[in-house]
Amino acid sequence: MDYINFGAAGVKVSRLALGLGLRGQSDEAVAARLIDRAIDAGLNLIDCANIYGPMDDRANIGRSEIVLGKVIKGKRDDLVITSKVASAVGPGPNDRGLSRFHILREVERSLQRLDTDRIDVYLVHVFDETTPLEETVRALDDLVRSGKVRYIGCCNYKAWQVCRALWLADSLHATPFMCVQNPYSLLNRTLENEMFGLVRDRGLGVMAYSPLAVGLLSGAYVPGQPPPAGSLWGTRRADRYASMMAGETGGVIGRVSELAKELGKTPAQLAIAWVLSHPEVTVAITGADTVEQLENNLGGVGWTLDADVRTELDAISQALRTILD
Repeated sequence: MDYINFGAAGVKVSRLALGLGLRGQSDEAVAARLIDRAIDAGLNLIDCANIYGPMDDRANIGRSEIVLGKVIKGKRDDLVITSKVASAVGPGPNDRGLSRFHILREVERSLQRLDTDRIDVYLVHVFDETTPLEETVRALDDLVRSGKVRYIGCCNYKAWQVCRALWLADSLHATPFMCVQNPYSLLNRTLENEMFGLVRDRGLGVMAYSPLAVGLLSGAYVPGQPPPAGSLWGTRRADRYASMMAGETGGVIGRVSELAKELGKTPAQLAIAWVLSHPEVTVAITGADTVEQLENNLGGVGWTLDADVRTELDAISQALRTILD
């Protein structure tokens, strides 16, 4: 496993991280084995959130943190653990957002579920237009100063929102964001528009989630064919499957499969390698639900794309700006 500095920070992380959204996994015992295998393979960055749980079902909020907390006992000091705050955890008026009230309450709940005394990277999950950004920045700074959080970052922010938060942290002499986490794949290249320039200039790390475009680049889905029975795109996203597999999107998916076969790789491995070929990207987050999927995705690291393959992939996906979350 290759390791790299997390942006301009000194902490080093694996190029591949394990995400615990568990969109297609209902068995917590299998999820625990998945985490164990990831750690054994050298992944030292585990990406979690206070809302994550089996099958990405809001009835299971917090379960991913509980499973992770059990698995990492005896290994905690060698791992970089993330969690997130902002998304709704209940129906109450203060059960979401980035107010001081919500942040300070939710970090304690996450620490309890993880059974740890600190979160290495605490990420705000979405931008909150209803809370003054100064309030959020000061609350996060207090968490870092207290030792409950070591680094902070943001998810799903636009470049101008990241820039504003960095400026505010500087003016308040507060801890700035160290990284951003956004979707990035051959089917969603919007980070290139403005964010890449910002992260280069500010030395921010980039956690690229959904590098397989919610599984569409995994090799399991074939243009012109129905989705596999029981799959995400054959069940909860079935109404969007036909449109996603049509036109330029389907063309990219098909060509990735062809190129991967020529290279002796799987489509997932090629798609991950393309994401990691961008120097702005620190890590790609695999959302594997099973050990078998993880083993496949592990083949996306440790090798470099030939320039001609990279050029072709860039060209065939250049027009795509589809956002998949």
